[in-house]
Amino acid sequence: MEPAVELVDVVAVLGAFPVLAGATLRVERSEIVLLRGPNGAGKTSLLRLCAGLLPVERGTATVLGVDLVHDRTAVRTRVGLLGHANGLYADLTVADNVRFWGATVGASAEEVNAAMERMGLADRLADVSVGRLSAGQRRRTALACLIARRAELWLLDEPHAGLDAAGRDELDATLRSAAVAGATVIVASHELERAGSLATRVVQVVGGCIREAR
Repeated sequence: MEPAVELVDVVAVLGAFPVLAGATLRVERSEIVLLRGPNGAGKTSLLRLCAGLLPVERGTATVLGVDLVHDRTAVRTRVGLLGHANGLYADLTVADNVRFWGATVGASAEEVNAAMERMGLADRLADVSVGRLSAGQRRRTALACLIARRAELWLLDEPHAGLDAAGRDELDATLRSAAVAGATVIVASHELERAGSLATRVVQVVGGCIREAR
């Protein structure tokens, strides 16, 4: 089976700055990979490139069988990216946000409800507008949207941020379940103990390059 991600000597530029400088990485299907490294190392840029949001200047990049050099838009409906911004509509309710993102992949009402149930949103919070939620509740809503989208590749940037202990445990269980079901997960995190316990492999990102892996 082809890998979920295969990057070879990838260079990506943001403005005039090379945010990835010859990055090479292979991620197999159903892996949970932790990206670790200092701020500015290129972790977020690597996630954005895998999501088809950052163009490849040089090298080769294939995600879920899609050649990102020639058509990086084709992968976007199959990938779920959760960055520092939650990607939610503040004037819509929790349920409306999850329905909206679920609709982009044809998710059923049952799948939308199950996603909200999974993240503890199905009862009193379902009809609350996102703008009235706490930071942790917004994070839960963003994760429910990701679940409803049935992403084949989960790209998560500091996903535990803003969550309480119960939310963090639920997220960890969700990621493990997603991997068992066949999804691939790449997590960038500074919370090495928690994220490391989830990961099947840890990758070091330094200066836009992959320096080591185990």
